[in-house]
Amino acid sequence: MHVDAHADQGSNGNIDESLYSRQLYVLGHEAMKRMGASDVLIIGLKGLGVEIAKNIALAGVKSLTLYDPAPVAISDLSSQFFLRYADLGKPRATVTAPRVAELNAYTPVRVFPAQELTANFEYLNHYQVIVLTNTSLKDQLAIAEYCHQQGIYVVIADTFGLFGCIFTDFGKKFTVVDSTGEDPVTGIVADIDAEGLVAALDETRHGLEDGDYVTFSEVEGMEALNNAAPRKVSVKGPYTFSIGGVSGLGEYKRGGLFTQAKMPQFIDFEPLALQLAKPTQMISDFAKFDRPQQLHIGFQALHKYAALHEGVLPRPCHEGDAEEVLKYAREMAKVALEPVTVDEKIVRELSYQARGDLSPMAAFFGGLAAQEVLKAVSGKFHPIVQWMYFDALEALPTNSARSEELCRPLNTRYDGQIAVFGREFQEKLASVNEFLVGAGAIGCEMLKSWAMAGLGVGPKGKITVTDMDAIEKSNLNRQFLFRPRDVGKLKSDCAGEAVQAMNPDLRGKIVTLRDEVGEETEHVFNEDFWATLDGVTNALDNVKARTYVDRRCVFFNKPLLESGTLGTKGNTQVILPRLTESYSSSQDPPERSFPACTLHNFPNKIEHTIAWARDQFAAYFAQQPETVNLYLTQPNYIEQTLKQSGNEKATLESIRDYLVTEKPLTFDDCIVWARHQFESHFNNKIQQLLFNFPKDSTTSSGAAFWSGAKRAPTPLKFNAADETHLGYVVAAANLHAFNYGINSKGVSTEQFQKVLKGMIIPEFSPNPAVKIQANENEPDPNAQQGSGFSDQEELQKVVASLPAPASLAGFRLVPVEFEKDDDTNHHIDFITAASNLRAENYGIPVADRHRTKFIAGKIIPAIATTTALVTGLVVLELYKIVDGKDDLEQFKNGFVNLALPFFGFSEPIASPKGTYLGKHGEVTVDKLWDRFELPDMPLKDFLKEFEDKGLNITMVSSGVSLLYASFSAPSKRKERLPLMMSELVATVSRKPIPAHQKNVIFEVTAEDQTEEDVEIPYVMVKLNK
Repeated sequence: MHVDAHADQGSNGNIDESLYSRQLYVLGHEAMKRMGASDVLIIGLKGLGVEIAKNIALAGVKSLTLYDPAPVAISDLSSQFFLRYADLGKPRATVTAPRVAELNAYTPVRVFPAQELTANFEYLNHYQVIVLTNTSLKDQLAIAEYCHQQGIYVVIADTFGLFGCIFTDFGKKFTVVDSTGEDPVTGIVADIDAEGLVAALDETRHGLEDGDYVTFSEVEGMEALNNAAPRKVSVKGPYTFSIGGVSGLGEYKRGGLFTQAKMPQFIDFEPLALQLAKPTQMISDFAKFDRPQQLHIGFQALHKYAALHEGVLPRPCHEGDAEEVLKYAREMAKVALEPVTVDEKIVRELSYQARGDLSPMAAFFGGLAAQEVLKAVSGKFHPIVQWMYFDALEALPTNSARSEELCRPLNTRYDGQIAVFGREFQEKLASVNEFLVGAGAIGCEMLKSWAMAGLGVGPKGKITVTDMDAIEKSNLNRQFLFRPRDVGKLKSDCAGEAVQAMNPDLRGKIVTLRDEVGEETEHVFNEDFWATLDGVTNALDNVKARTYVDRRCVFFNKPLLESGTLGTKGNTQVILPRLTESYSSSQDPPERSFPACTLHNFPNKIEHTIAWARDQFAAYFAQQPETVNLYLTQPNYIEQTLKQSGNEKATLESIRDYLVTEKPLTFDDCIVWARHQFESHFNNKIQQLLFNFPKDSTTSSGAAFWSGAKRAPTPLKFNAADETHLGYVVAAANLHAFNYGINSKGVSTEQFQKVLKGMIIPEFSPNPAVKIQANENEPDPNAQQGSGFSDQEELQKVVASLPAPASLAGFRLVPVEFEKDDDTNHHIDFITAASNLRAENYGIPVADRHRTKFIAGKIIPAIATTTALVTGLVVLELYKIVDGKDDLEQFKNGFVNLALPFFGFSEPIASPKGTYLGKHGEVTVDKLWDRFELPDMPLKDFLKEFEDKGLNITMVSSGVSLLYASFSAPSKRKERLPLMMSELVATVSRKPIPAHQKNVIFEVTAEDQTEEDVEIPYVMVKLNK
């Protein structure tokens, strides 16, 4: 069977950037081209196998072949999301292949042609990578040995309940092209001494590590270093590093850039047979340092049990079967090359769960194994060497019973989960009411895992999912519930429909919404809504929304599961009422910004020129048109502008230019305007800068002005035959025409050339009166002092030149809204051309459109493998919440980086506690989760409530309104004391309480029995509604 794709990446190696854009920023073009030339075979198509197949198909390979002739069983539906009830009894591969093929039109999906896998190994020679899941150890050994000899890469992965492992063998001298995927470190050289010690400019941290390699460019005095072979680094300090001997290279004079060189690494892998005897282990959880060797023995004991029982694994929670597995484990431990003391509890649990088939474990190992496949075929990122075991035993229920009877299969789709957790816990899952915020990449994976787990399928259960976004083509590469036919439709609706098809038990149990969760929708997500929820899961991509949901969860005392990805990196966080800190308790560092004078006059790297070009785009095509519209629509706009301090003249001149002096009537006028902008920015202003600071100028200390981070620019002479020069004019003219509603369709390159040829550009003469800020530490010489622009006569002259708004009734400009993913709107074209022209001015290496779009659009790189793995970790924590665990040590926050690879798990940080001295002794409060809840009552009774607790209230406020202060006038206090708290808020704030609001929050300051100010929780007054 061959399910062919409807499209082809093309023999020329072109990559569909509109589909793969977010993944390209993770892997890069070269890695993806190598993937596009690779054939992959996946053996075994239960939950784990289909997860791997899904992730590889989304990533894009030359072909994907599936092997699993076994008939579909009801228990397969526990985690195999592409199987349906109608598929029972049919070969797994035959029914799965067409559904995998739908994921990516560029990846043909085939069914392996032979029925017997090991009958003829020559079939395997067609593939670069072979993945084995749900395969006997005997077959693993035979296939892995053949593949090792033939140079075929092998990945073996298995999960048994809450246990899992992965093994890799990529042969001898496997080459890792880029082990981290991070951008190379770059810096400016301040000095290189005779011993080869390099100092970074202005004591800037170089960011290098011992063993790194660097190359040099633009070094003066040691020119032989420029573009020479990479030099190995020995770090001497945060600002210095050694590159070894430099004798014979001359004496360093000045200048120079260093760039980290990505050097290939070579790894020798051993075959499976050798690694079984003497494994090379990678630690997945440092809190379980000894666990891998236990599981290495335990997994082999399981395989032996299955081999002796016709491929059948031990029964759930069956003591006799567990004893047999333990016996085999002890025997293997005795003959192991390295001594192992068998942990009976662990091995026994492994036997109990051997038939367990959990969606989150399949998601975790499915993401991990698929990433290893991509590493194998691309050489991008460091592979696992060679074993990794992982378990999540903390997820086992402590508040639901497990026994052989309770874990016995019921001939249902949840049997794989019941085998691990038991029937009681399955019923708990079915009764959950969960809120999913976001239906993007993580949201799709989350809904899939919930559907497989049977979350919310019971009479009391429900899933609510909201997402305001519509599906775009770039989403299809990782948001796997969507298909090309869904583009333009709402994410929440399509995701809800897709998972109901996966598990029909969810019919009528999913509510899909299109509302953003925020202050504006509190009438939708009101108190009644929050009261019904058991928990909340965030699948968001911005901090503002995450923070808001987090605050609401704290307010309503709901557990929150938080996660995010950035390329190969991912993190998970558990927020538990009265136990942990919240998402908002810690903050990411602020986004890096560049000094204004660096952007305006002294850029030294492409990020500076891209930021400058982005600002130019916003100013010309968004901000200034918006200013013009304000002039046309707001009464007294001129009077308000004249009151501004410092920029009134620029504002008024901009309005004049857009409405009078530079107002276009035809598209040709837009071309003329764009050509003048080129001249202004890339020639005239550069000439002016060099007039103020000639290339041979020096600072007050006698040092060369154009040195270090300052690069002396060169004016550009316009050349219509230059692709970048013309590209700038084309993009700028089209955007200017858009502002004015001028039709730009069908304008040919010849028309541009004709207009440009007919233009006469006046010669530029520098203005001696112009002053330019030399660095960010100096005051801006152009900043206006005092109350504003002093030449009122000149201002009035500009005002007089403006047309009266009434004379332009109905006329408006159309500001541009930046959209990075539309390749036809000229937005990224303009920014790329403007940035690269400025880079040419300053001798900075240019960036292609792809990289410019990434930086200017602040795109978050994403890949399906990380998303799947992170979602698996989140759902494992959900199990614990549903079970009702309250032991913080059982929960785990996670951080992963699949590129390295690295896994870090930690206990969530406990919420902060405080104390105050009450009438009956010391009282402990949770500073984050605690609050005082009171009914609506008069202010005097409110104060009395706290007095009875031993607290003297000195101030009461709500929002920005101060309602009571012990130091306020006695008459005011007397007037307010009888008022109900709700009435008091409405009276002082002069705003009625919204009809949907059922409580009011009050902040109080108080003294305890020590007469010292103490920090106490806020007060929630419940309204009588």
